[in-house]
Amino acid sequence: MTLAQGWRRRTASAALAAMLAGGSLAGALLTAPSAFADSWRDKEYWLNEYGISAAWQVSKGAGVKVAIIDSGVDGQHPDLKGAVVGGTDASGAGDPNGQKSIGAKSEHGTLVATLLAGRGHAPANPSASPGPSPSVSAGPGPDGIVGVAPEAQILSVSAWLGSPNPAGKTDQQQIPEAVRWAVDNGAKVINISLGSTSPDWPQSWDAAFLYAEQKDVVIVAAAGNRIAGNVQVGAPATIPGVLTVAGLDRNRTASVDASSQGISIGISAPSEQLVGGLPGGSYEDWAGTSGSAPIVSGVAALIRSKWPDMSAKQVINRIVSTAEDAGTHGKDPIYGYGILNAEAALKADVPEAASNPVGSIADWIRVHRRGDLSSPTPQATSKPSIPAATLPDPTVPVAKAPSEPDTAVPAAVVIGFGSLFVAIIAGATVQLRRAYGASAELLEETAAEDVNVVDPNAPK
Repeated sequence: MTLAQGWRRRTASAALAAMLAGGSLAGALLTAPSAFADSWRDKEYWLNEYGISAAWQVSKGAGVKVAIIDSGVDGQHPDLKGAVVGGTDASGAGDPNGQKSIGAKSEHGTLVATLLAGRGHAPANPSASPGPSPSVSAGPGPDGIVGVAPEAQILSVSAWLGSPNPAGKTDQQQIPEAVRWAVDNGAKVINISLGSTSPDWPQSWDAAFLYAEQKDVVIVAAAGNRIAGNVQVGAPATIPGVLTVAGLDRNRTASVDASSQGISIGISAPSEQLVGGLPGGSYEDWAGTSGSAPIVSGVAALIRSKWPDMSAKQVINRIVSTAEDAGTHGKDPIYGYGILNAEAALKADVPEAASNPVGSIADWIRVHRRGDLSSPTPQATSKPSIPAATLPDPTVPVAKAPSEPDTAVPAAVVIGFGSLFVAIIAGATVQLRRAYGASAELLEETAAEDVNVVDPNAPK
């Protein structure tokens, strides 16, 4: 049964519930066979096929903090023990350390974290586990999931996703607060596997993303999933300077189900037949650009570990300039600069770029917000809807209080996060040119999102 068929067999009410949850479980709930934890390791095809295991010869991400802005990361998962070194809650409804799984998609943050920086674990019964596939690096532990950057450190920033936040904080408050906390607490990479149905973002986000740019932090965001409605990439993946990740199927072709398109896409990475850990210690199969983003964030961590003094723009340049060209020659709105090649990103001789290949939020503000970053921020003439961000070095114009129409910016964000998150599953019928531009035939799509197949017998 195909993923699309699995979606069609669901009842209308079940589909609606999944959409409201904004999550990665919108597929058919098929029962997987019982398996040892190391069988999950065997499913991680991207480790070899995208040059990640070869890149480990150079770096495994040691010394680099990666912030995951999501639904909270369970640091007690067997594959994440010792990985989560800090955190906070931006929602007002979670735990202070950011490790409580919250929101309608509470498992999502742990799925993302294991894919990015899982460490594996030793088998509980060594004689019962045959060990990992010999073609895949064993990582720190032979069982379970090993992430792209298994020695990186995680900062968990929890946000309320997929349903009304009981604490009342909106995405306009949570996202900038989360970004600024991550920067101030040492994150060199920030992963945002969230999205919206609108390319625009609230002005309240400007200062936070500028702050991250000024502090030389790499931000990686998911493009969104077309199967659920995101035909075009939505914010925050449209923000200049953010490395936006599109999704690929097992054939290294743009995923019909799991990847939006847009001019802001920078790189493509696997988005189908992914695996991840769940809060409490079990595992799950899933799909979507929510998983593509942490794969790329992991590669960014490998680079920042190898070259600690390399600027964020040069890290991004390394990733996109070593990508394997796909689709229309050069950069295109489906594959971006091409397909991720982690080995080349760590080993190739890459000339320095004069500017960030995915843009600059500072430049965008100057043009679109009429901001002059060389002069102090003028005093606000009206009270903003949330406390104005205070930047230590050049600042941006104080955000205007959003009007009613503005709050629909997140018209996307209304569907998304509060769900900013459902955005990653927004979408229905869409047309996409077949890969490599070889045919003008258009594909019609169905609707489903990140697809999970739960193994109820997986070890806890």
